[in-house]
Formats: sequence, structure tokens, C-alpha cells
Amino acid sequence: MGGRVERTDIESTRKNHEEVKCPYCYNSRMQKTVFVSTAIPYVNGDPHIGHSLEYVQTDVMARYFRIKYGKENVFALTGSDENALKNVLAAEAAGKETQEFIDEKTQEFQKLYQVLDLSFDDFIRTTEERHIEGAQKLWSKFKKEDIYLDTYEGLYCVGCEEFKTEKDLVDGMCDEHKKKPERVSEQNYFFKLSNYQKQIEALITKEQIKIVPEKRKNEVLGFIKEGLKDFSISRSMKRARNWGVPVPDDPTQVMYVWVDALSNYITALDYANEGELYKKFWEREGVERIHVIGKGIVKFHALYWIGMLLSAGVPLPTQEFVHGYVTVDGNKIGKSLGNAIHPKVVIDKYGVDAFRYYLLKEIPAYGDGDYASSRMSEIYKSDLQNGLGNLVARVAAMAGESIKYKVKSTKLSIDVCEALEMYKFDMALAQVWTRIKKADQFVSEKRVWELEGKEKVEALVWLVGEIRQIATDLTPFLPSTAAKIAEVYDQEQIVKGEALFPRLS
Repeated sequence: MGGRVERTDIESTRKNHEEVKCPYCYNSRMQKTVFVSTAIPYVNGDPHIGHSLEYVQTDVMARYFRIKYGKENVFALTGSDENALKNVLAAEAAGKETQEFIDEKTQEFQKLYQVLDLSFDDFIRTTEERHIEGAQKLWSKFKKEDIYLDTYEGLYCVGCEEFKTEKDLVDGMCDEHKKKPERVSEQNYFFKLSNYQKQIEALITKEQIKIVPEKRKNEVLGFIKEGLKDFSISRSMKRARNWGVPVPDDPTQVMYVWVDALSNYITALDYANEGELYKKFWEREGVERIHVIGKGIVKFHALYWIGMLLSAGVPLPTQEFVHGYVTVDGNKIGKSLGNAIHPKVVIDKYGVDAFRYYLLKEIPAYGDGDYASSRMSEIYKSDLQNGLGNLVARVAAMAGESIKYKVKSTKLSIDVCEALEMYKFDMALAQVWTRIKKADQFVSEKRVWELEGKEKVEALVWLVGEIRQIATDLTPFLPSTAAKIAEVYDQEQIVKGEALFPRLS
């Protein structure tokens, strides 16, 4: 094709956000401040791919909110739950001092920042002074009439860090951890959760606290209808092995780990001193306060946490997204099964974005899903290597130096925004891959490589526009891949870059 073609605007296949006033993004930068958090895991072992799901999901939401509202208006938090008895027992089993053991394991979780390409703003450790001071302050804010001393005798599951009733057990064992609880009798402080039954039910029913998906909301309402029972909020210092956050004014007791752990969401924001972060990202009216949690701990977040905040007069979370579990080859992840795969093992072979893609696409947003190495290999080849990677490389190779492509900024597609507003990560990616497949089909059906003149220019301009949109839409999900595509395609002249997803040896 002779001569240089003049710069050409990209024709979009969809109306942009300004034309349709996207209900999720239009003029939203001035509207909200967002706090979004993971739950904090026990550090009694190394991280595995089950932990990765929640981290990646939360990271996607944080990146999405930063695009939507601006980086300065979003705070994303993760951390480590270090005061649990199970951590102490794991340290004893390893023949190490508790603090030494916890420091080592916490460091492994902190390394996930780089391993999983996470963009959290802070990592809170529950052995930090800022946390201890904040947790004790929250305790001191509980209404006096909500706290009382009593002797409790019951079955205690160390894995859940929770007392169980006979009806909670299956064949005498905790259904979550498949272990028989130990019988415990001691004097503890109790919290009158029953004082807040009607208030919590109203908050959830009216979606002032929105629980997603609906199935989990109904599950919580089911708990409430059975009648909320008061729960023990302390443990004896002796049974806690002298480990935990001391109860204010009572050196014989430490805080029940869930009281201590749940408070991390505000202690990380300097609740102890009512600092600027706390004021901006929690206390201020209109803040979206979002927890991303697993289905096994929904009761603690939707009932215990809400009751404690109501008692202390602290603002409540506004949303709780509850995800399912990841199994490996159809089995629950466990040390005894030898299937607790460290995410780095997968990432070293396939790359971080390939692993993120698998978690977000293959694990149903609202349910359980399975990780299988054979499926990982299949997805890598079909969706990433032969799908996205091939399209990006083919179009770059055809773009040529004779066409100047006008660079126009793009925004997230409306259907991607819509899916993320509902935490439907799998649906969002399905929309992106529909666009990829249509572009690939366009290349093949039009035989673009054989076109000439104006017809070829128009075809390539459209394809370049589609790939730029794809890169934008992938930004929250596969940030490194999106950046690599943008580096090649956000230019007036496009020169083929390195393979996004190289062939595996």
C-alpha cells in the first residue's frame, strides 16, 4: 500500500460513557469515598491458592474503584490475624516461639503483594500496637449493659475459634474442620447480641447493609430468625497461652479472637486516635465500607461485627460480598491431603495474570469452584495464548507503519462496570472475551491481511480501537497484561511487541 494514510479516528462499536451517562461511572469521581478490605487470615501456615481468590477479588474491586473515583478516594486493606490460639498451637508444634513463628508466616502473606500483583494500601498485623490500642478502645466503647460475666461450659472448635452446639456438629465433629471440638468450662465476658436482633434484621432486610449474593443474605436472615444468642467475647489468659489482646482492666482475660480480629478494619485507619484516615474512610457520612469475605465467616461479619459496632456507636459497613471456596482437583484444601498449593508455584509456570484470570473466570463469583492443573493449562492455551495473545499479535503485525492511529482515551465498558457492581468477576471477563472472539472472527472472516487501500485502513482502525478497549477493560483484572497491550497500542504507530503469553516449555 503506497504512501502514508492520514490520522484516522477510532470508531467505537458501543456508545461511550458520556453519551449514555453510564449509571456506574458518569460523573462519579466526585460522589464517593470507598474502603474495601479482605478478611485477615490466620497465620498458622503458608498461604495457598484458596487465600489468593479473596486477595485477587478485593484487588480487582480496589482497582475498579480507583478508576471510578480516583486513587485518593479509595483505601484497600488486608492483613494478618495473629492472636488466634491456633497460631500458638501451630508454633508449639513447630518447636518455635510464638512471635518468631508468626513473624515468619506473616512475612509469607506479605510477599503476596508482589506474587499476586496486589495494590493494597496497607497491611495490618493484629500484634501491632496501633491495633491493640484500637481494639481495646472499641471494647471500652461497648455499652455497659451489653457486657456481663458468666461461666460458660461448651464445645469449642479451635479451628473456628468458636463455641459449638450439638446441632452445629456432624457426627460429633465440626463440619468446617472435620475435628471433634474440645469441652471447655471457664468464666468469660459475654456480649448481649440479643439486644440488637431486631435492629440487625432491619438493617439487612432494608439493605442498609447489603449482603451479596442474595443466598448469603437469606442465610444471615435465617440465623437471625432462629434467635440471636449472646456470645463469649473473652478467653482466660491461661487457655490463650498468655497470647492475645488483654481485656481492658482485667489482666486475667484476653479478647476473643473474633472481637480483636474484626476490629482490624478500623484499627488500621488509626481508630485509636481517631486519625485522618479513620475520619475519611470510615467515620464520614456517605463512605462505602465494603468487606470481601469467605462464606465460612459470614456470621461473624454480618452479626457479631454489626452488633459490636452498634453498641460502640461506630459507623457500620455498607456492603459485604461473600465468596465461596476453592477446591483442588475436587478436594477441600488441606495439609493432610498435600494439596495446599502455594500460588507462587502456579505463577512461576504460567505468570501472575494467567493465575489471576483463572481465579476470576473459573471460580464462580457467587459459589465454590475448583482449581485443576490440567484446566489451568487448557485455559492458558485457549483463552490467553490462542485467544487474547494471538489477537493482539496478529493485529499489531498487520497494522503496519503506513497508518497513523489517533490515540483516544477509553473508559471501562458499561457491561464490565455493571458486572463489577454486582461482584460478578466471571461475567465481566466473559464480556471482555466476547469482544476478543468477535474481533478474532472479524479478522478471519474479512481476511484483513488480504485487504488493500481504504477497506484495509478501516478494518485495522476498528480492530485497533477494539484492542484498546480490551486493554482498558482488562486493567482491573490483568493489570500487567493491560499495561503491555497499552504500551504497544496507545501509539500513533503500532509496532509488534513481545508475546503476551509465551508458549510453555
